Amino acid sequence: MKALDNLTPKSLWFYFEEICQIPRPSKKEEKIIKYILEFANKNGLKSKKDKVGNVLIQKPAYKGYETKPSIVLQSHLDMVCEKNEKTKFDFDKDPIQVFIENGWVKAHGTTLGADDGIGIAAQLAILASNDIQHGPIECLFTVDEETGLAGAFGLEKGFFEGKTLLNLDSEDEGILFIGCAGGMDTTAIVKVQTNSINIKNEIIRIEVSGLNGGHSGDDINKGLGNSIKIIARILRNLNKQQNFNLINIAGGNLRNAIPREAFCEVVFDSEDLINIERVFDKISLEIISEYQKTEKNLKLSFIKKEIDPEVKTLNNSSTTILLNILNSLPHGVQSMNHEISGLVETSTNLAFVKRIDENTFEIGTNQRSSSDTLKFDIANKVASVFKLAGAPIVQSTGYPGWKPNSNSSILKQSIEAYESLFHTRPVVTAIHAGLECGLFLEKFPNLDMISFGPTIRGAHSPDEKLEIESVEKFWNLLKGILRKA
Repeated sequence: MKALDNLTPKSLWFYFEEICQIPRPSKKEEKIIKYILEFANKNGLKSKKDKVGNVLIQKPAYKGYETKPSIVLQSHLDMVCEKNEKTKFDFDKDPIQVFIENGWVKAHGTTLGADDGIGIAAQLAILASNDIQHGPIECLFTVDEETGLAGAFGLEKGFFEGKTLLNLDSEDEGILFIGCAGGMDTTAIVKVQTNSINIKNEIIRIEVSGLNGGHSGDDINKGLGNSIKIIARILRNLNKQQNFNLINIAGGNLRNAIPREAFCEVVFDSEDLINIERVFDKISLEIISEYQKTEKNLKLSFIKKEIDPEVKTLNNSSTTILLNILNSLPHGVQSMNHEISGLVETSTNLAFVKRIDENTFEIGTNQRSSSDTLKFDIANKVASVFKLAGAPIVQSTGYPGWKPNSNSSILKQSIEAYESLFHTRPVVTAIHAGLECGLFLEKFPNLDMISFGPTIRGAHSPDEKLEIESVEKFWNLLKGILRKA
């Protein structure tokens, strides 16, 4: 028996668990594309694939619904591939190991891929059904959403015919989203110079672990820790007391995930060990106390290592420049929306720092805003920090936001369906995360859209979990909207 066999609706959970067996990292969606196309052929449905890999499957209307307009259901095929540091897992070939705990579906040590595997599963369950009432259906599966919305960027005009689109890529049951933030990336290359190590010195490894991590859009306003900012702060405090040089520093992985783990290795005079450890203990207590409500599992480790005569350190100037960059870069909410209460308007995420080679570090950041002008403003502020340090930058062209339309016809129909099913009114708002809807609107200016989904927590982190009860409500709402639209 499979882990999710006893869950309802059975067809949706069946496809979700099947999808979990198929590797689908961003830019490596070949296996899931093959599965989707074979599914269409097996079910006698028309399908096509465009030049970037997006797939469209068409299904005729249920008997008696032939005159209804075509509805496009949309999700993305790729998933964020994050794992705990000690988890042995190859996202290119290993299946996601799912399990149930306290009303949630989770994965062992990795991201679950409910973002957006649950949307894919819902589409497949609709396409495979023979008893769900709906007009003509077009199911759009896009590629490479998580690393830059490449599928949406590459979508050809006229690839689908429908004028109404249901985006199944949101993470809060009971909320209908009618707008989203736009975003862009700012990445820098920092060149460093190195020296040979003195064997009379000490090497200390400092680790930050146990943070929640999360989605750099949905979770940026929750007071979560950023492992890179924390480790940079520790090093800044150590540097006030004792001179040292960096051997290495690294943390984070993906531009759209708040980094949850980081480490550094530093070298300093052996006589300073006691004082260095004392300063570390003091700042650690301060940081843990500050995060006691939002990061209960935060762990800061101070580990003495053996001297390796072959190791090289960054020189004094390079150590100073790199630490100044990491401490100066902004991270978190920059402003709140003045029209929608509680909605973040502008934010930036210090996403990763990693060593490319002996003399090169790469630092990645991601900016979001519901205002294009403020998006570019915060991106330019981030760029200014890098420029002051003499670090060349690359900025992505970014993607547009999706401006809310409170007069949307599909919104009104969705509200009616929700109220009829659950006898309460759904929340209608915008989301700070990026959705593909803004790009769809550029190519299809008359498209009427909403976005909704079940409740997902910890997306883009190994703590990702999918609420079972909310999935059934999401499924019933989708069916209800298809009957009404």
